Amino acid sequence: MKTVVISGSSKLPEAIAYWRGYFEGRGYQVLDYPYPLPPDQPAALAEAYERFYRHLDTTDTLFLMNEDKNGIKGYIGASAIAELTYAIIANLNHNRSIDIIILQEPSPDQSCYEEVKFWLDQGWIHLIGRPPMS
Repeated sequence: MKTVVISGSSKLPEAIAYWRGYFEGRGYQVLDYPYPLPPDQPAALAEAYERFYRHLDTTDTLFLMNEDKNGIKGYIGASAIAELTYAIIANLNHNRSIDIIILQEPSPDQSCYEEVKFWLDQGWIHLIGRPPMS
């Protein structure tokens, strides 16, 4: 069974549920995904980050669910760009072959746009686009 880690904003629960169902419906085991954590519990936050990155170390696929958020097309937050970078480095320098997919190209207004565009142009990441609702 193929595995996937879903990255993106935890403040989009409907999108998270959709993408979990999308991948599970295609036979993937979802290892991890964004979920809200209480900011006043640093130990819980640290544990969640450690678990997430351990899952990145073992997954077949990283999907960046960069949905539109706060009026920004293809929003990519700081944690998500870090996770995306981590997976790319794992592929380039540590002989991993993580299939890295993002939903859509980010807005040129985002600070990560140039890097993400470069990675797309290099073929290191791929766009999935929004599948038709079924």
